[in-house]
Amino acid sequence: MATGVLHRVSGGLGRATSRAQSAKQLVLWSRGFATSSSRNRQDSWFKSLFVRKVDPRKDAHSNLLTKNEESNLYKIQFHNVKPECLDAYNKLNEDVLPSIHADKYYPCELVGTWNTWYGEQDQAVHLWRYRGGYPALTEVMNKLKQNQDFTAYRKQRGKMLMSRRNQLLLEFSFWNEPVPREGPNIYELRSYQLRPGTMIEWGNYWARAIGYRQHNREAVGGFFSQIGNLYMVHHLWAYKDLQSREDTRNGAWQQEGWDEVVYYTVPLIQHMDSRIMIPTKASPLQ
Repeated sequence: MATGVLHRVSGGLGRATSRAQSAKQLVLWSRGFATSSSRNRQDSWFKSLFVRKVDPRKDAHSNLLTKNEESNLYKIQFHNVKPECLDAYNKLNEDVLPSIHADKYYPCELVGTWNTWYGEQDQAVHLWRYRGGYPALTEVMNKLKQNQDFTAYRKQRGKMLMSRRNQLLLEFSFWNEPVPREGPNIYELRSYQLRPGTMIEWGNYWARAIGYRQHNREAVGGFFSQIGNLYMVHHLWAYKDLQSREDTRNGAWQQEGWDEVVYYTVPLIQHMDSRIMIPTKASPLQ
């Protein structure tokens, strides 16, 4: 009888040990599965920052993002001026640029002209609008070639510059068209170099985001490049002063939905830059 009891006890202990080992293996497997699942989720999230499914489209991005097929064409110019020539450069522009802007012979308008205050120093920024797109741009260029006064202006201006570059831009459909405004104001030009293939995504988010930034009339214009640095976006803002800029930008974070827009658009950016600019006397945007 004692032997029978011993066998039953041994059998029970064996089954208990077996169950304990199975339970231990189950726990280890579960932990491994959980760790693997967590790692897979992390990998999936990480990869989502770089790999996105893009629906095939049969139309150019520019046609999807602009107001219509006859949208305005813009040209932005960046002139790096010799420091000792900046005052003379501004005076030269004051004598020439407004005359072209006011002359109906040229189908173009001077939107704004500024000196960079914070950012790249001794720099001038000019923004032109061509109503009629590329044909209007070509017409202006051909007419200016025949303008001896403008040829002399360019020759004199060239002696004052260290470098210059430009871009051709289209305007986003959901932004305001830039119109003259009274001052005094400071202007911020925020430039974003996007990852290739993300322009539509950027436009979708900012079509909603612009509604959060209209309360103080700070939104002036939004553009994306067509020729020059590609996948480049420029947002132009106006503020009374630097403190007003700070208050306005902080106020956006108090609005529900703004944080989500920032969260989803930041991964689209490769590089970003900000200029604080002061309008010159010749600028329609004061």
